[in-house]
Amino acid sequence: MLGSKKLLASVVLGALWSFPAFAAQDTALNASDRAAIVQMLAAKINANYIDPTKAEGIGSAIIRKNAEGGYAAAAGATAFSAALKKDLREFSGDKHFSAGRYEGFTEPSGTEEPPSRAKMDEWRNAAVRRGYDIEKIERLPGNVGYIELRRFAGVEFVGAAYTAAMSLLAGTDALILDLRRNGGGAPASVAYLMSHFLPAGDMHHLTDIYDRPSDTTRQIWTMPTFAQRYDKPVYVLISARTGSAAEDCAYNLQVLKRGTLVGETTIGASNPVSWYSLGHDIAVSIPTSRVTNFVTKTNWERVGVKPDIAVPAAQALQAAHVAILRNLVSSAKQGDERAELQRLLAMVEKGETEKPVYTRKGER
Repeated sequence: MLGSKKLLASVVLGALWSFPAFAAQDTALNASDRAAIVQMLAAKINANYIDPTKAEGIGSAIIRKNAEGGYAAAAGATAFSAALKKDLREFSGDKHFSAGRYEGFTEPSGTEEPPSRAKMDEWRNAAVRRGYDIEKIERLPGNVGYIELRRFAGVEFVGAAYTAAMSLLAGTDALILDLRRNGGGAPASVAYLMSHFLPAGDMHHLTDIYDRPSDTTRQIWTMPTFAQRYDKPVYVLISARTGSAAEDCAYNLQVLKRGTLVGETTIGASNPVSWYSLGHDIAVSIPTSRVTNFVTKTNWERVGVKPDIAVPAAQALQAAHVAILRNLVSSAKQGDERAELQRLLAMVEKGETEKPVYTRKGER
């Protein structure tokens, strides 16, 4: 049963991504519909929000605004869900609240069976078509690896791709992990990726996730059994757009002193969510859980993850690349290798790139 719950938790977000958001035919709403929706929303917040001391106030603020005509202009589910998303975040200060119109979305029940093989295949195929959310993998000048990861999808779907990516970059002298456009995903996938950066045989207790609706705590650990390990320096790029599980990844690498963070302070959204149906094709995410880092006994909620090297996000890749090359130059022996690294460092410091040459040597 515990395995089923973990499986459902890791794939429900992927399931939501597969629903068409904001379909062409909107769902019309009248005043009675909106009143019923906000009442249901308030009830679900009261029953499930991770901070029960604030739950009633958030729901009451939404109900009061609706009673005062604040949502009268929202004649359809698309506009109403957008307004609810804005106000939920404003009234709570919690950026994990969200809402949207997802045609056909149904709320999972506590007794729901694991997804069928057909549904799992559908979600797996969607992950494949997104390239496992690995936006780019590259070897930068100076033998520096680079991976841009846009999302942490369910580990069942992306774990093998993470290992394959690390295998491709196993021979690099340093690695840049770009999370600047990563909004989050599954904590289990974070742990799976991080396992590649820790010594073989090590198991690290990363976080505890307390879930209010079930009154249970789930522990997240790295895995000790990986053939592919990466023991070179790791630099992590972060931005004000980096959120949720991506913040978890950056925070853990920083706490374990396994990664140097470069860029801007992250969103500050640590509380995992569950999605609930409000009817009329409107789904709302409510933060139902609290993450606690095993080492620090706290998290990054509302404060974000701070970079070790603070630079504008747009300059973070260059800054990390320069820092790596400087370290490589300082450790390189005199000779051709050092001279080449110095040449590349000067080029990267100026923001220059080498243009590819497609003619044979001597045919200039």
